[in-house]
Amino acid sequence: MVQQLGSLAEVASNYDAIVLDQWGVLHDGSAPYPFAIRALAQLKARKLRLAVLSNSGKRAEPNKAQLSKIGFAPGTFDCVMTSGEALWREFSSGLVRVSRLYPITRGPGDAEAWAEGLDVSFVPIDRAEAVLLMGLPDTAGANDFDEAFAPALRRNLPVYCSNPDRTAPRAGGVTVVMPGTLAHSHAACGGNVRFVGKPYLPVFRAVETALGVPPEKLLMVGDSLEHDIAGAHAAGWHSVFIRGGLHAESFRSGGIEETVADLARKIGAPLPEFTLEDLR
Repeated sequence: MVQQLGSLAEVASNYDAIVLDQWGVLHDGSAPYPFAIRALAQLKARKLRLAVLSNSGKRAEPNKAQLSKIGFAPGTFDCVMTSGEALWREFSSGLVRVSRLYPITRGPGDAEAWAEGLDVSFVPIDRAEAVLLMGLPDTAGANDFDEAFAPALRRNLPVYCSNPDRTAPRAGGVTVVMPGTLAHSHAACGGNVRFVGKPYLPVFRAVETALGVPPEKLLMVGDSLEHDIAGAHAAGWHSVFIRGGLHAESFRSGGIEETVADLARKIGAPLPEFTLEDLR
């Protein structure tokens, strides 16, 4: 049974650290959600450690700066870990050994900023050894990058997807296509895809190491059953499912517990321990 919460404070004392997703939990990409800043201040007052775990193709520092820019006080988070940071570390350590990449990004300069400190170059698809799929413009459609994926499929180039999210919420209730949609479509056609981020275990273990907290004392707060909740379950963490984010439309009618169970069944995800309308 999924326990419905009125606020995180009801269960916070059972954990040493709380790990939060970004979009759909903390903010909508442009502003914090109404109760988010106050909720975090209350958790910090309880001496809880706070972390962000985000399927962002960018590195940790740009995400940290963006959180401060839109209103979260510097020092709020003890750790910010992103899928882009995790992939950068794999390149930096030599775990990934390709140097010529074709980048697919949300905006100009994103790939170059991500690659700082690495011995890589960005080249046209016909000269690339791999595709770096780290972001998409909010206006992107599912077929907008076929000119890159067709030759990647033909040449069996690895596609490094550093944002496995399929969709994401934006201001005004808008949902946009994310890199995971393109990556899963490419994989379904036989493409060579490597996903880095939630729900895959390494990024959860990286947060545990950074915080120095064991799995049973960690609580994940996220709005994606597929990524946040499933990943936390596999890592041995407890989780809180935020209903007002990615799946908000599903809760316009019907019972909460039944709707959560139905969504989890459709997605093939485990049930969370808790559910909450929004971060408060």
